[in-house]
Amino acid sequence: MNRIGFLFLSFFVTASCSSRQGKEEKKETIPSSSVTASSSNATSFQKMTLTYPGSTISFEVQVSGDTLEIKPSGLSISNDILKHDLTGYTVTNAEIGDLNIDSYPELLVYLTSKGSGSYGKLIGYSTNNGKSVSQIHLPEISENKEANEGYMGHDEMAIVENTFCRRFPIYKTGDSNAAPSGGMRQIQYKMEDGANGRILKIDKIIEF
Repeated sequence: MNRIGFLFLSFFVTASCSSRQGKEEKKETIPSSSVTASSSNATSFQKMTLTYPGSTISFEVQVSGDTLEIKPSGLSISNDILKHDLTGYTVTNAEIGDLNIDSYPELLVYLTSKGSGSYGKLIGYSTNNGKSVSQIHLPEISENKEANEGYMGHDEMAIVENTFCRRFPIYKTGDSNAAPSGGMRQIQYKMEDGANGRILKIDKIIEF
């Protein structure tokens, strides 16, 4: 288990994200991913294939130089390769889950900026009724005053019970980059349909 996975596992034992209610709650017992990875070292991520349990849809995620390639499989209309420039960023992990509980998976690829700040970035895709995929938009932390206060990077991201969660240390005035003193902030998102595609919106902010 990599460092980020261990931290999230330790934390969410005592402070897990809220589960959806009713019939949707049963679906959250499904594991978030079925993963075959070519490397267990997050700092040297190369290739990973993810298939959502019970689905024929899968994604091959590969890093080649400064390019991220995502190869969907099992979509009925378009399985075109998706490419992203990784200049200035490192891929740390990828996960698959059903964020809107529609039985079709979302793919989330986690990136960290190079340098001491280690600012998190997300590249995500949502499946459109098993036919194609469209990119998911994650707004910048700076767009939300409450979330942004004391933020200086060092993000950790994960899918927890079909919910996208992000957490990071809180910096107080005078704190050095290596010594935050304000505790931790965890942000829980829900995915919604937007005017130009699906968007992750802040649902809950927790500090501890």
